Amino acid sequence: MYELTVETSFAAAHCLEGHPSSCGRLHGHNWTVAVTVAGEQLNSAGMLVDFAVLKQAVREAVGELDHRYLNELPFFSGGMAPTAENIARHVFETVAAKLSAQTNFQVKEVRVAEAPTSWVVYRP
Repeated sequence: MYELTVETSFAAAHCLEGHPSSCGRLHGHNWTVAVTVAGEQLNSAGMLVDFAVLKQAVREAVGELDHRYLNELPFFSGGMAPTAENIARHVFETVAAKLSAQTNFQVKEVRVAEAPTSWVVYRP
């Protein structure tokens, strides 16, 4: 089994409405996102996937979040809180959709950190 991981970051604000701590007020983070794909079969170039292809898909997914107020984005409407957990799931689903034509690997997990010591990992 081969696994590839790419990492990027974005800055965004959010508010966890109703949260009893300072997280209930508007604040921001410099988020770090790592996306891992896995597969057993290499392509004809000897790669699971070109890093450039994976980086582009992740950049596009994260670009939708960068320098935004996350609570206002359609994905987080309808009462879904813009938590690290939900951001990880959103990035996972977005990247998986962008790479759906690839058949030799799948998105394995997405890691989202809101600080160097605090992160969540989403795996379906």
